[in-house]
Amino acid sequence: MEKKDGPQPGSGSDGYVVTVDGSEVVVPDDGRSLLDVLRGQLGVTSPKDGCSPQGQCGCCTVLVDGQPRVSCVTPARRVAGRTVTTLDGLEVDERTRWADAFTRTGGSQCGFCTPGIIMRFSGLRSAETTDTDRVTRSLAAHLCRCTGWQTVIEAWDTFGDDEAPRLNDRAAERATIEGRSVQAVGSEVALGKGGFAADTAPAGALVAVPDRSGRWVVAETLHEARQLVGKVQGRRTTVDSVPPLDAPPGSWDAVLRTTWVEPAYLETDSAWCEPGGEPSSPLANGGAFGGKVTSPVGGVARELADEHGRAVLALMSREDTVHLGPKRPPVAGGAMADGTGIMRVVRTPGIVEAVRAVAPNLTVEEVDVAGPPTSAAIRAAGWAEAVVLLAGARGSAGPVVSPDGAVAEAEVTDDLISVTVRCGDPLDKTVLCSYCIGAAHMAWSWVTSESLAVDDAGIVSDLTVRSFGIVRAGETPRIDVTIERDDDEQPRNGSDAVFAAVAAATWIHRGTPADWPTGS
Repeated sequence: MEKKDGPQPGSGSDGYVVTVDGSEVVVPDDGRSLLDVLRGQLGVTSPKDGCSPQGQCGCCTVLVDGQPRVSCVTPARRVAGRTVTTLDGLEVDERTRWADAFTRTGGSQCGFCTPGIIMRFSGLRSAETTDTDRVTRSLAAHLCRCTGWQTVIEAWDTFGDDEAPRLNDRAAERATIEGRSVQAVGSEVALGKGGFAADTAPAGALVAVPDRSGRWVVAETLHEARQLVGKVQGRRTTVDSVPPLDAPPGSWDAVLRTTWVEPAYLETDSAWCEPGGEPSSPLANGGAFGGKVTSPVGGVARELADEHGRAVLALMSREDTVHLGPKRPPVAGGAMADGTGIMRVVRTPGIVEAVRAVAPNLTVEEVDVAGPPTSAAIRAAGWAEAVVLLAGARGSAGPVVSPDGAVAEAEVTDDLISVTVRCGDPLDKTVLCSYCIGAAHMAWSWVTSESLAVDDAGIVSDLTVRSFGIVRAGETPRIDVTIERDDDEQPRNGSDAVFAAVAAATWIHRGTPADWPTGS
């Protein structure tokens, strides 16, 4: 950090002084946000940029004079003369206890959102809050796409409990199977040190961001690059989200029409590359639910690094990921109880094979529709919809067998989602339960609440992270997971089977209305 040396000016054109994690620093008065100062000027990477500058995901939460504050929408000049505490500035003992609590409960998976949540919790602890309901309500300021919130709240209750069980030495193996990419687990991950590209780019790397035409603009800092691009962040549209496909004609036992859906991973696409080198992976410590498999940022970083002869970090904003990132392909299908039927789906490479893997008697029709890109790599895309449609036609969710060979079954009421899963050797039950709880929450949210407005020209209109309809903490029924013994000890992905099973059970519980989302 740049420490104060001698008399310093107050707030004004020359700059002002802020105390960050115990050190006084001089901040130029150039219109930056507090997050820009922390990450760009001071290199403090524990506050994460998940939606900047929308102030809607909570990943950048820090304490200002002891109170939680979303730093991406806090002008830095407003904290002149005040004290800012990031996760790095907490006392070592407190930081360790929070990391242990989140690790032992499975309350942190990719770890991107966890530092902001820990800072929220730290502020509540300092205020001597003990009311779990108040803690749950406080999480309305945050989004976590991985965990489903239940284990996050359990982490609050587990803080300082040295008797809570620890993860075993195969926990990372289970996390990698569930996340479908190499993943780490442990205290460092809970503290936000999961190796995210925007955190690990070499010092002095140029920063590249896309403008509205898709051209990448390069500058010395992210603040400068975004100023050059000059984009004004889009907001939530008032346009209704509607299913883009018509159901096939016929008298069916069940009809299902889904809308455009955003994968909504919180770490936006980023990758860095040295000249002549290989780019870092945009997957970092999370698989992004398949949403980053075809991300262009690695190739962009490599091309620009070679062009400029310097390391380059290619970084998307939240709005960029919404415009450019692949979506779950919408479907419209009709089915009979005997497993026959027709499912129309927005044309997507690999989607026909995905459906046929679980529903060989469904006829799949691909349809060209104006809209954002789609991908069959998104979690259970195509085959989950087929499972749900057939369950609705039968009137019973029943056991779901995933293409991986995992078996899951779910029962849903207004107050409880009960899940059983068999997926080979659990390896680590805490990690497996965490991923299954997260999948159950995602399925409930998908069926009841999630959608993305797309206009007639195929342009996404909903551009804020809150406009995707993700269910917040405290709004999902309790989720109980039972891991059943499996004669086949080969570990397999279980959370995708849980995702499909809970989606089917939730739809049946809602009375199988044709159009999604069904509403709460």
